[in-house]
Amino acid sequence: MGDPRPDKVAVVDEVREKFESADGAMLTEYRGLNVPALAALRTALREAGGEYKIYKNTLVRLAARECGLEIDDLLTGPTAIAFVGERSDGSPGDVAAVAKALKEFAKANDALVIKGGVLDDKLLSADDLKALAELPSRDVLLAQLAGAFQAPMAKLAGLLSALPRDFAYGLQALIEKGGAGDAPATDTPSEATAEAAAETSDNAGDAGDDAAAGDTAGDDDTTTEEE
Repeated sequence: MGDPRPDKVAVVDEVREKFESADGAMLTEYRGLNVPALAALRTALREAGGEYKIYKNTLVRLAARECGLEIDDLLTGPTAIAFVGERSDGSPGDVAAVAKALKEFAKANDALVIKGGVLDDKLLSADDLKALAELPSRDVLLAQLAGAFQAPMAKLAGLLSALPRDFAYGLQALIEKGGAGDAPATDTPSEATAEAAAETSDNAGDAGDDAAAGDTAGDDDTTTEEE
């Protein structure tokens, strides 16, 4: 038996690299799907970050063995693989979204059969992939996570904004309580506050006059001593 043809070796290398670089791989049987249906499936998978490729089972088997993947049982009949990688815009692919796209397409096209797959070097059955398709997509999970972080922050921001308001209310209540004993009952809180401020100003003025008088007396004493 001679060496494998170079073109087959290149395909095996390509499949191996896709298995190694992909976030996941899902194997399907596409017998009976026409060209327009395959094009529509590829478009749906591409939007979720999936690349739908068709290879000969013998070549896929060789590539899988080189990667240490035991998927021989899935390589029966015409097989196509949905590799999960980057989306067309460069954002990460979504394993759950690719599984969901396959499941939704299979509902409308009986010719597409989901057989199983690989996720993080672990084998998945067809039921596993269908269960994976029921999970929220990556974008939904990120939105939920962002909402979970924003909720406590919103509460904290509300609490902080309430602090100055509550402090002002408390200060006003304290002024009213102090004014009730010293000021006439007819005085409003603002009037009592104004009177207290005026009294404080007068006291400060008297103290300033006394200090000035003391300084003048000190100067007179100094002059007397020099004479």
